Amino acid sequence: MTLKTKKDLKPVLMQGAKGSIKTPYYLIREEEQLIFVVTPGKNGSEYNKTVGYFSNFAGMQSYQCLYGQGIMVMQRNDESGEAKEFKIVSLNPGRGVVVPAGWGMCMVNTGTNFLVVIRNSLLDENFEDSNPILEKRGFAYYIVEKKGEISFEQNPNYSVHPQISTE
Repeated sequence: MTLKTKKDLKPVLMQGAKGSIKTPYYLIREEEQLIFVVTPGKNGSEYNKTVGYFSNFAGMQSYQCLYGQGIMVMQRNDESGEAKEFKIVSLNPGRGVVVPAGWGMCMVNTGTNFLVVIRNSLLDENFEDSNPILEKRGFAYYIVEKKGEISFEQNPNYSVHPQISTE
């Protein structure tokens, strides 16, 4: 099991957000699967999340939510690193999500309990690239709480903010 700390998450939090969650998430590697356990809470107004990565794997990856509530963020960039497409999928127990090859993804816990999601394959870390996310301090939008509601705030490190699509 790998523990991710607030120090790991800080580079992708919105500017000024304090990493207030001591252990934002856990990764449990088992056989050909990877289980993400994302703790509840917020870092400032931003919901807790995973750092995320872009997949260099040639095939699609499938995920299934086992427990909790959250959002799967998916983003496709152009050659210059700007966001070309931005999609969100609601996560709840039993919900499956397929992430196309070349897309970036992260999981956001918007609930009050742990968010537990399983990935169907255990990829070699060579297929996972977090650098585009680290360079821009996250994805094109941050998932935040405003007036008790889930809201989206533009990441100022992107010059392009595509329309948010849902699935």
